[in-house]
Amino acid sequence: MTQREMARLDVTETFQGIIFPGHLHTQESLRYATNFKFQDTDTLIVTYPKSGTTWMQEVVTMVSCRGDTVKSQTQPNWARAPWIEQYYCPDVLKASQGPRLLTTHLPYELLASALQGSKAKVIYVARNPKDVVVSYYYFHKMAKFLKDPGTFSEFLSDFLEGTVYYGSWFDHVKGWTSNARNIDNFLYITYEEMWEDLRGSLMKVSRFLQCSLLEDELTSAQKTCGFNTMSQNCMVNYTLIPQEIMDHSKGKFMRKGQIGDWVNTFSQEQSHNFDEVYASKMADSMLKFVWETKKSSIDTEILPLSTV
Repeated sequence: MTQREMARLDVTETFQGIIFPGHLHTQESLRYATNFKFQDTDTLIVTYPKSGTTWMQEVVTMVSCRGDTVKSQTQPNWARAPWIEQYYCPDVLKASQGPRLLTTHLPYELLASALQGSKAKVIYVARNPKDVVVSYYYFHKMAKFLKDPGTFSEFLSDFLEGTVYYGSWFDHVKGWTSNARNIDNFLYITYEEMWEDLRGSLMKVSRFLQCSLLEDELTSAQKTCGFNTMSQNCMVNYTLIPQEIMDHSKGKFMRKGQIGDWVNTFSQEQSHNFDEVYASKMADSMLKFVWETKKSSIDTEILPLSTV
């Protein structure tokens, strides 16, 4: 770890009214992202933090490698699918060959201009926001480049107000999905959909990427993208990150991988308040999310995005 990285652990960058952790983001890197030169062969994974980013990086890796596990087991996910807004991205891309796999947490309005006229494929992964906020809270507790989240109640309030890193979840998910028509090649998929039917989700992504898989390739991809396999893969689970940056004694980056786990953290009052804010902020959206599970089966239907 460089002195530069250590010096920026406590830095917060503000860009276009949104705050970002300065450990990985600079004004220069954020400007680089908003002016990014997309290529038609690019695949861009877009997520709000803690919404299935790592999972989709693994899915696209395994689909594009047609079930071959070598890249998954030898190359860290941040190197094979760099975040375009993080300072190291240009150097990674200079050393890369072939079609590029990219990642971003940026809201649509910051990338709209860069994507205009591009045929790059965009995959947007969304997740039940109650599970997002719980996962995000626990990540703040172990990631030393993120602010102290305070109590869960305090963090939940910040999340609902959109004053957390990367801004408002509501603005992020609505911004990308409501502008899906402005993107030539756009795939919307949910974390819950992947959890319920990983094999089907792999097939959905392979069709979108026009990269059909044979049965044995699909089986290999499904095994590699399973939560247990990923949680033990050091190229995926962030255990390669030094303790000074990510304190693994305070939790796991890949914590549970479940859906509906928010019920173990939210109080009834917090859940009710969240529902009211959600209803207000998402009144103009057709998106539906899974809120609960019964045993191991999903008891709420996942509805497709009607505008895509």
